[in-house]
Amino acid sequence: MILKKTRFTALFISFIAFFICVSQKVVADTYPSKPITIVVPTSPGGANDAMARIIAQGLSQKLGQSVIVENRAGANGAIASEFVARAPADGYVLMFGYIATHAINPALQKLRYDPIKSFEAISLVATSPTLVVANNNLPVKNIKELVALLKSQPGKISYATSGKGTAPHLTGELFKLNTGTDMLHVPYKGSSPAILDTIGGTTQVMFPSLFTAYPQVKGNKLIALGIAGKKRSPVLPNVPTLAEQGIPNVEVDQWYAMFAPAGTPKSIIQLLNKELIAVLNEKSNETKIEEQGATVDTSTPEELAELVKKEVARWKKVVESAKITVD
Repeated sequence: MILKKTRFTALFISFIAFFICVSQKVVADTYPSKPITIVVPTSPGGANDAMARIIAQGLSQKLGQSVIVENRAGANGAIASEFVARAPADGYVLMFGYIATHAINPALQKLRYDPIKSFEAISLVATSPTLVVANNNLPVKNIKELVALLKSQPGKISYATSGKGTAPHLTGELFKLNTGTDMLHVPYKGSSPAILDTIGGTTQVMFPSLFTAYPQVKGNKLIALGIAGKKRSPVLPNVPTLAEQGIPNVEVDQWYAMFAPAGTPKSIIQLLNKELIAVLNEKSNETKIEEQGATVDTSTPEELAELVKKEVARWKKVVESAKITVD
């Protein structure tokens, strides 16, 4: 009797596994059969939104279905991330994630999703090095002069960010840790007011992505002191990296990527990876992204998943060392 029950259980489990495989194949073979939504964790008009719309238009043409961009701002991207993590794993709700949603938030917030286990990685989209910029009236022209000024006036110079716990905030703290300096952090609700106040002189320094600050630097409204990245940017070739200026270990390439809910069939992930890379490699799209200060940078799903793991561990250490909280 026990043997029969064991055989029945084994057959039942095999049937369920077979049914799941067949169901996933049917879904994958007919995908996409309805509109796809790309959820963006920021408000309309920002860097993330701009790139997501370039991707949406391109994927719509490649896949023959409408691809809609839906903005769900709030909690440094956690609201959008949780929404996608709980969405059906069928490829119709995707996530335009970035460094904050998948690497920084886990170190600062009690999340109701796991940045690694709750998502399937599709591909990296682009990277943008972090800039160190200053108000034009600040008496510095490079990083060496900035460090000297900060050490002469500890805690008196302020740096603006788009909010507590954001990549610019943590980059600023990483900069302080590696230079032995002190600055006053002034968080804003978004990058736009932070940039405006830095241009106006209310705050003096910022650590934005090149993607975010390039228009202001190009228009001579802010001065670029250095690039916190592995190499110089082709759009700002005369601006040296921090490492070139004697400040190593402050390399923060902000990255943007596409994800799907965990459990999405591998065949759908592979299709999206293929078509997404094709969209990003189109010269017109590359140019649109590069004009904003970012560089198209694609990957395999496995490479992106590994990047997320490394970044989660890295920023956890920074948060702990700088004793950062968002309370």
